[in-house]
Amino acid sequence: MTGWYFVAISKKRNDVADIAWGLGFILVTGFSLIFNPNIKLIISLILISFWGIRLATHIYNRNKNKKEDYRYEQWKNKAYIKVFMTQGFFMWLMCWPILGSKGNVEWFNLVGILLWMIGYYFEVVADRQLKKFISNPKNKGKIMQSGLWAYSRHPNYFGEVTMWWGIWLLNFNLNWWTLVGPATITFLILQVSGVPLLERKYKDNKEFEDYKKRVSVFVPWKPKK
Repeated sequence: MTGWYFVAISKKRNDVADIAWGLGFILVTGFSLIFNPNIKLIISLILISFWGIRLATHIYNRNKNKKEDYRYEQWKNKAYIKVFMTQGFFMWLMCWPILGSKGNVEWFNLVGILLWMIGYYFEVVADRQLKKFISNPKNKGKIMQSGLWAYSRHPNYFGEVTMWWGIWLLNFNLNWWTLVGPATITFLILQVSGVPLLERKYKDNKEFEDYKKRVSVFVPWKPKK
């Protein structure tokens, strides 16, 4: 992440850390495979590469020609520690299932692949639906409430968390300490940088308050009438 910090300095934008996020996991998994070659890590590298490259591309296109993400503006003078090193630390925690991967593929490991695919579907489809909604000038100032967003206020985050539980199960072999990985991303999304930030951002929006009363915050569920 130190290398990306220097990129941020040259670009004068600390939100490049979001692009580095997905790509960093690809590097960690790739190096793990070199030193600990096994079929689980090969599959993990393929899946994480699909996710990481798509996420980095999505964020790059979203941020291009736009003002820096509001989350990073307040940390301009302390970005190295508060953004890049902090992300590097959490990335390390999330990679524990990768670092602890061993053994042959069992049936429950294959369930992990299915779980990852479900999560990938939710993240990709939710992002595309939101992008299409925002690109329509008629929707300016409105809250996305259709598609997957009719069943969860944060379906893309639900997808990301589900994918990492899938990666954990794919690499699981009675090494329970690796639970730190998916538990970390679940905590971050639900309690720190994901859901709470967006919920606070729209707390004074009347349309969002109505939406909030009807739709599940995270896990997709039938909306209330």
